[in-house]
Amino acid sequence: MARLIPISKFLYPFLFRSNSFRYYSTYPSSSKIKSYSDQIYDFRSDTVTKPTDEMFDIMRNASRGDDVFNEDESTYELETYIAELTGHDAALFAPSGTMTNQIAIRAHLSTPPHSVICDFRSHIYNYEAGGVAYHSQASVTPLIPSNKLFLTCSEIESELITTDDMHYAPTRVISLENTLHDGARLWNACAETGLSLQEFTRNFDSISLCLSKGIGAPIGSVLVGNKEFIKTARHLRKLFGGGWRQCGSLASAAKYAIASNFPYHLKKSHLLAKKLSNELLNLGIHVTLPVHTNMIFIDTKSINITTGELANSLASHNILISGDNSTTTRLVLHYQIPPISIEKFIDVVANIIKEKNLKKNYNVHK
Repeated sequence: MARLIPISKFLYPFLFRSNSFRYYSTYPSSSKIKSYSDQIYDFRSDTVTKPTDEMFDIMRNASRGDDVFNEDESTYELETYIAELTGHDAALFAPSGTMTNQIAIRAHLSTPPHSVICDFRSHIYNYEAGGVAYHSQASVTPLIPSNKLFLTCSEIESELITTDDMHYAPTRVISLENTLHDGARLWNACAETGLSLQEFTRNFDSISLCLSKGIGAPIGSVLVGNKEFIKTARHLRKLFGGGWRQCGSLASAAKYAIASNFPYHLKKSHLLAKKLSNELLNLGIHVTLPVHTNMIFIDTKSINITTGELANSLASHNILISGDNSTTTRLVLHYQIPPISIEKFIDVVANIIKEKNLKKNYNVHK
């Protein structure tokens, strides 16, 4: 029987997000921004959250030891804090979620051939530059959930490779993401459900938790697991070029961000997402999946506009979204999006629809 080692988040069905499109985009261009002196409302991602003045104050008082030598107090405090929150033995602070994902996979795998099962929309499969193949020499088996929302145990079991037949790469890792798109937003899943991190993660061997999205830290991600696993991960972090020295200021800012924003401010962003989603539905825009946390997936085909055109129109009102020549995109709310931005967003969309209808009626009666 293959070792089944999940590296990400506990499966919690209704929080999973669908993504049949790619949401990284060059739209809108900076030339479309009306005025940089005014406030900009950024719905492209929760990665755009900015460090606060309070975080910088905390950073000034952080320890200044060398983390590669395990001599930084603030970093140790952050790692211990998150290990305790998740109910695991140890943790490792690293520069990015992609790095903690890739380190985790590499640490769980030994000698090829081996394979990793994941959702076909997952971050490790779509948005990490082929890192699983490059770093771990592993093949990825992406599964499409029949319910279009989340993978079930039976679907995973049916694709497990447990044979020692030389024609196959045995399954060694099952990677699940909650919410989908890299698992970094498990904080949001906890805030929405009221479940603790420990309740979500107790069935997993390792967990990758990003701190720079909805949590709002300047940078960083934490990998959690048992002591032996984290010892291996620390070695791999150095191999990957992620061994940072005086990172205490960043660790202290991250710990402060968790204490300040989780769960209250995340929950507030979920409420705003639901409000925006309902308003868009009222305007006739198709919301492709139920909105449970801070993401909204929309299809603008019904109003006869591409997401790139919508992005440009919104950008002229200092509202940023991702867009291209398709009609599908993702909107992401975060704690630095104020309620007034929802009103502005809806006003712009309503005017676009009104202009489209006027033009249509003019052409009909011309």
